Order: sequence, then C-alpha cells, then structure tokens
Amino acid sequence: MSKITKEEIFQEVKEKNVRFLRLMFTDILGVVKNVEVPVSQLDKVLDGKMMFDGSSIEGFVRIQESDMYLIPDLETWLVFSWETDSTKKGRVARLICDIANPDGTPFLGDPRTNLKRMMNEARELGFTSFNLGPEPEFFLFKLDENDEITEKLNDSGGYFDLAPTDLAENCRRDIVLELEDLGFEIEASHHEVAPGQHEIDWKYADAVEACDNIQTFKLVVKTVARKYGLHATFMAKPLFGINGSGMHCNMSLFKGEENAFYDETDERQLSTEAYQFLAGLLHHAPAFTALTNPTVNSYKRLVPGYEAPVYIAWSCSNRTPMIRIPASRGLSTRLEVRSVDPMANPYLALAVMLKAGLDGIKNEMTPPEETNDNIYDMNEVELEEQAIKSLPTSLHSALKALKRNETIKEALGNHIYINFVKSKTVEWDSYKAEVSKWEKEHYLHLY
Repeated sequence: MSKITKEEIFQEVKEKNVRFLRLMFTDILGVVKNVEVPVSQLDKVLDGKMMFDGSSIEGFVRIQESDMYLIPDLETWLVFSWETDSTKKGRVARLICDIANPDGTPFLGDPRTNLKRMMNEARELGFTSFNLGPEPEFFLFKLDENDEITEKLNDSGGYFDLAPTDLAENCRRDIVLELEDLGFEIEASHHEVAPGQHEIDWKYADAVEACDNIQTFKLVVKTVARKYGLHATFMAKPLFGINGSGMHCNMSLFKGEENAFYDETDERQLSTEAYQFLAGLLHHAPAFTALTNPTVNSYKRLVPGYEAPVYIAWSCSNRTPMIRIPASRGLSTRLEVRSVDPMANPYLALAVMLKAGLDGIKNEMTPPEETNDNIYDMNEVELEEQAIKSLPTSLHSALKALKRNETIKEALGNHIYINFVKSKTVEWDSYKAEVSKWEKEHYLHLY
C-alpha cells in the first residue's frame, strides 16, 4: 500500500464523495470491529482524538476503564467502491486503527500493537522486516430466499476446476477485481480441492500490512459473495467428509534488501538463520497452535486423511509435514507453515510464530532431520522411530501446551494471554457439555 498524507486524504474524500468513515480494528478473537462516523469528523479522526467504549469489546478492558482512543494508520486508507448506492448517498472509506489508552500510551491488549512489539524484537536482532504471504481458503454456501445461510454448496467443483462446474467463477473474479482496485497484487485465484472451496493469493508484505490485508480480504470476500446470493465462510471445517480450509503462511526475514533465509552455499540454499528459525517453529508448535488454530472447530480440520498437516515435521519436497520449504530461492526463499487456519487472529498468529522463530535464532536451535516420506502413510512405529510428534488434537490440549510455554506467553503479553485463555476455556467448556448429533445417532437407540 502506498503512503498517503492527511492532505491527500482530504482531497480524495472530496473527489470520491466519501460520506462515512469506518474506523476498523481487531479484537482478541480475530473479529473485525469498526466505529463508523460521518466524514464531518475527519479532522478529529486523523488527529487521533476519536474515542470508543473498550469495555464492549471481547477481551479489551473492564467497564470502569472503558474509554480508549482509535489511532488511525494513514497508510491503511481505502475507499470502498461497492458501498456506493448512489452519488447522493456517497461512499464509505476505512482506516485501520491502533488502540491507545486514555493517557495516549499504546494499549497492550490490542493485537495489532502487540505484533508491532514482536516486530521491534526482530529489529533488535538486526532484521529489518518480517514478511508474510498468506493463502487463505474459504467456502461459499448458498443463501435461501430469506437470506439465511444454508448448508448447500455453490458448486461441485474440485481443484482448479473451471466453469460450468465452478459456478462461483464470476463471484471469485469480482472479488479479485475489488481487491485489485484496493491495491492488492493478486498472484492466483482458483477453486480448491473440496466442493464450494476457493483460494485467492496475493503478494507478500511486511507482517503488519499483511495482517491488515487478511482482515480486508475477509471483508471483501464476504461482501461480494453476498451480492451473488452466497455466504462466504472462513470456518476451518464447515462440513464433515471433505477437506477443511487452511491459511498457509509463507514467512521470511529480511536484512535490508537481502533475504536472511537464503544462502547459496548451502546444499538446500538455506541460511543458518533459516534453519534456526525453522527449529524454533517446530519446537514451539504445540503451544502456538492454540493461536494459529484457535477454535474447537479448528481441530476437526487437523485430522489425518484430508490433506491438513497433523505432524510436527518439515520438508523441502513433501507437502505432508507441518512446514514446507517451497522451491523458490533468492529473494523468494521462505518457510511455509501449513497448519494455520483462517479462523486465526492474524496479528496474534504472526506474533507467536515470529517469537518462536526468533527464539530458535537466539538459542541457535537445530531442526530435526528433514522428512521426505509421506507421513500420512506411516504407522505409529515408523513415526516413533523418526521422532515425529503430532500437533495438539483439541483446543483443550493446545491450551494446556500454551500454558506451559513461557516464550509463547511472552509473545502475547500478559493482558492478551490472560483474556485469550479465559475466552477459549469458556469455549471449550461449552463445547464439551454439548450433546452432538453424532452422539445421538450412535447411542440414543443402542443404549
């Protein structure tokens, strides 16, 4: 995204007839929130003097300390095109905001601010940027005549299928056009493996901008899908028996213009820091999975047989482990973490993965041997012989691993850690008390 000044914002407001401003931020659970104000408040907004009630946001503050400031990041200025009903009503623009306390200090419970804190830690180690190229997948379900969500998929297509099998091709094309209008550099758009499942990939960016882009992407996808009578969901496993949705995260550290993960003298052309970062990711994976796969439903995707990575391992040529090293080298050298799902709060997911990798560098960790065999075909004995462990199998077990890991807790900070665990414990307790359809079908008549 190109830099923009206050003067340019005022000019664009006038030229594009902007009437409302959407001040966006993300809560601890990864849900996009916004405060919408009329354009008459633009001066106040740009000066960072707009306040909101933080006590109404999940995991933010108590009611007795509720007033908080919205500090806009001018580089996130966008004017949405699809929300123009008519010239008279005008258009809506957005700014992504950081959250500040009443005294003006950064609010430590803001996920975006927290990621910036981790980025500063990387800079202290000599890295100028931490880049992310995300690959979020989503499903499209049909809406009924009352605009209610059904469980009917929009098509029966498969991987890279074309129309007429891929009935959402026009919808996906419109999503791409909207994203390009907003400054996204789209690299690929295609149907995924499962019926009704899609993926759109765009160029990598520095981590904070990349996470902003993920949140904008979700908003655009849902908005355009609605125009087609469809509901877009980033739920990890919306239907039994087909693949779930992941959000593969391609990550790299840079020092100036140089990719710190690249070393042409190594047999795999990976630097020592790349191996150490990889080792840190693998070592802390059980704990950070609570953030990268943060819901009860996330673990319905992380099961064998549906192409989702279940095992803590890595490879350059094998897509079954948790981490893959894509073939591109030079500036494109990167580590792809394949276990992440799109229900994750991207700011928190990137913060904990960055912390894990940096811990690997600080402590000069060595990764285990590369796994080139198909892990899905291995039995328990073979897995044990190669010391390959599984990712947590439930939100409960992931939270237990998180509670034992001081490094990942430090990546979240005390405020976010306490409120995240509290919220997710409530989610788990509610889930485990629920009597499911599966239980009724298996036990109601038998016993």
